Amino acid sequence: MSFITTIKEDVRTVKENDPAAQSGLVIFLSYPGLHAKWMHTPEHWLWEHGAKSLARVLSQITRFFTGVEIHPAAQLGRRLFIDHAMGVVIGETTIVGDDCVLYQGVTLGGTGNECGKRHPTLGDGVVVGSGAKVLGNITIGDHVRIGGNSVVVKDVPADCTVVGVPGRVVRRNGCRVLEATYNKSQRRASMPDPVEEQSRMNREGIRGNRRRIEDLERQVEELTALVQELSKR
Repeated sequence: MSFITTIKEDVRTVKENDPAAQSGLVIFLSYPGLHAKWMHTPEHWLWEHGAKSLARVLSQITRFFTGVEIHPAAQLGRRLFIDHAMGVVIGETTIVGDDCVLYQGVTLGGTGNECGKRHPTLGDGVVVGSGAKVLGNITIGDHVRIGGNSVVVKDVPADCTVVGVPGRVVRRNGCRVLEATYNKSQRRASMPDPVEEQSRMNREGIRGNRRRIEDLERQVEELTALVQELSKR
């Protein structure tokens, strides 16, 4: 595919994904996520053909102008859309499929404890919300949606929604689930809120402790009355 065709395809992708997008010319001139992706093409070519130092320097220049850091060795699919762009980091051994969307502040990084393939692999049609971190040599299946500010450190099957820290599957194949493992027989009318569930458990624990304290206080009063009665005899 020619570079001109790629540019046209990417501009069309922005129009489809961004309701604030204007004309093709404005998109071409004002979307740093596209500029970072387009600059990655020659940088990746240089890296693959042995000019790794030059590719690395160019990637840092691209980072300076766009706010997006993409390692030259990373493999990017077609129609990748990096919306708002600033603060996005894509690591060296990252593989991104076709039709993916990354929002501001996304990190596709490593954990610091791995060698070789140490960055994530994203399938086709993956959407990663603002501020989310996908870390380590893990695989994110096709059409997965990752909520903003989530931290994902384990493999995620296809057609799932992941939220939380650490990331947990809360929806798969149209079914909403509470557990990380999928149970087709379990459906939910609304997506669970992990913070609210934890708060509810804490409230129940506090009420249980309060009842226990009241029981102990009553027992102490009974024992005190008994001792006073015995002392009078």
